[in-house]
Amino acid sequence: MDVKVLQDTPPWDWPRGAGKRFLELLADRRANASDRLVAAELAGDLTVMNEALADSLTAIVRSPEEPEQLRATAAIALGAALEQADIDEFDDPDHVPITESTFRNIQDSFQKLYFDDGVPKEVRRRVLEASVRAPEIWHPNAIAAAYSSGDRDWMLTAVFAMRWVRGFDDRILEALKSGDSEIHLEAVRAADNWGLAGAWPHVAALVQNAGTPKPLLLAAMVAAASIRPAEAGIILVDLADSEDEEIAEAAVEAMGMAELGSGEEEDEDEEDDDEWLN
Repeated sequence: MDVKVLQDTPPWDWPRGAGKRFLELLADRRANASDRLVAAELAGDLTVMNEALADSLTAIVRSPEEPEQLRATAAIALGAALEQADIDEFDDPDHVPITESTFRNIQDSFQKLYFDDGVPKEVRRRVLEASVRAPEIWHPNAIAAAYSSGDRDWMLTAVFAMRWVRGFDDRILEALKSGDSEIHLEAVRAADNWGLAGAWPHVAALVQNAGTPKPLLLAAMVAAASIRPAEAGIILVDLADSEDEEIAEAAVEAMGMAELGSGEEEDEDEEDDDEWLN
């Protein structure tokens, strides 16, 4: 099985045994380095993730004998499983690809690796980016330190992490003004996730600016629907007729999200009125 072919194949179309093949490559240090890198990337998909793959990926992240890029990729690959475990809280084992003990082992390992200055910077960054998908008590201080470091790469990691960990509204708003395109994009995504009201003028301007780069525009459209659903449709409607099919589809989807969100807001307002009358 050529794992590189699977990079361009939807996970639901992967052949039976794909996960087993990933596991074989991850365990074989004599295997082709690029194949192992692809295996680490794909092994994080929830369609194949299981205890064995999680253990193998964790062992790679922890091993100083493994290539730095492979360790970093393995760390990121564990993010989805950590998030799923955090959401479902192991109430239904069938919905979580790893056990609670494996979850705890990954998070404890990641915390130690993050605070070990002997671990390569790229690995430590990816460890933080993966672990924040299941927020822990040490994350806020780690994110604040990364953002304040003045190091561009660490700042990018910090703003990415702010999407998952509460308490950084002011810094998200600050990052929206960044001249760094990647930091700017992550700030828009963070503002979207928290429905950050203060980000509305910036997000609306991005949606209405014909010169906004496409990746940023797509993120801004979703953020608009999240932040002010009742007003988002007005600025999204023209984009629904875009000649760019991806933008048009994204605009229609965002308008649908906005309509749903606006309806929920109305229901909440009615509930508040009822409570006040009573």
